[in-house]
Amino acid sequence: MVDGLVERGFEAVRDAFAQAQAEDEGAAQLCVYRHGRVVVDLWAGQNPISGKAWDGDSLSILMSVSKGVTATCVHILIERGQLELSAPVREYWPEFAAGGKADITVAELLAHRAGLPGFDPAAEIGAQDLTDWSMCTTALASMTPLWQPGTAYYYHSITWGYLAGELIRRVSGKGVGDFLAAEIAGPLELSLWIGLPESEEPRVVPQFSRKQQPTPEQVAAVLAGMGIDVDAPLIRTLLAAVATREDGVALLNTREGHAAEVPAGNAIGNARSLARMYAATIGEVDGIRLLSPATVDRARQPQTDGLRGPAPLDILPVTHRFANGYEIEGPAHAMLGSGSFGHVGTGGRISFAHPESGVAVGYTCTNMIWDDVAGPDPRWLPWIAALQEALD
Repeated sequence: MVDGLVERGFEAVRDAFAQAQAEDEGAAQLCVYRHGRVVVDLWAGQNPISGKAWDGDSLSILMSVSKGVTATCVHILIERGQLELSAPVREYWPEFAAGGKADITVAELLAHRAGLPGFDPAAEIGAQDLTDWSMCTTALASMTPLWQPGTAYYYHSITWGYLAGELIRRVSGKGVGDFLAAEIAGPLELSLWIGLPESEEPRVVPQFSRKQQPTPEQVAAVLAGMGIDVDAPLIRTLLAAVATREDGVALLNTREGHAAEVPAGNAIGNARSLARMYAATIGEVDGIRLLSPATVDRARQPQTDGLRGPAPLDILPVTHRFANGYEIEGPAHAMLGSGSFGHVGTGGRISFAHPESGVAVGYTCTNMIWDDVAGPDPRWLPWIAALQEALD
């Protein structure tokens, strides 16, 4: 069963969403804005774990879709002249210059080129420590990059949020959650938080997964079989991150995980709010526009095309394409073609804007089935194709 509404001309999007969710045991939402107006607002499914009711107003964890929310905060500050992409990070965060990082620029940090894709294993930061902002940012400020910054890129899955979030804090005087509330969620009346108030907790529907995640030992065995030195510092750092993944995902389903600020992955919201936020980055929504056209064009410029992963991971295929904090359409991330910018999230969430068509999209789900190595989530493809056809 699919509930919600679509404008005339978008009926095929509803049918495609129903088709995509037919075999999904979890719940999902899809919202689409065009030229500042809602044209699709749909939801389907239920949650077999909690039994909580699900509708268009329900909230769920957004995983790395959170990075696109945080990137929007960063670009508001860039537009105001409080941050500069070409400036070294140390200008705003002096302690960051330690460990040979004095020349890393804001742009390199935003585009996952800074060489800090995980915490140094010696820092002994476990999943529970991810709620300790000072501990995490201090560890990153003192860390030595794992490759020559700017020369390669690799997804900073957790650390990116502390890096970008600390820039926001240093420049604005607000934590990323407070900045989001004051500058984006409040003015646009969004149900979107990084650091969820306890009063909103009853609206949150937990995520779940039936997939068995590989252990660090299994990942190490696969890499060794490819001829990769698993004792290299980069690999040891990434294996340490794998070791905390299961506990980290579990943390995000707790009140403590909801209340903390983990800007790489613990934003909580719904598809309506995501689509509305992205719509306000590319045009006016009820009189509010977050970013100018010039800022949007600067934000979505490719920053990793032509680069590969750092050694010894440079033999692996490239799946992500990054702009200045946002993802752009790539092998694993179907959007609406060239010019799209946004972010995907572990398990299958996705949200993005396409300025050329005036479209902004939010899609959330509770069943974590997607693995970006295998290409786009099959739940996206039917409704993205139908949406493209409706726009043509």
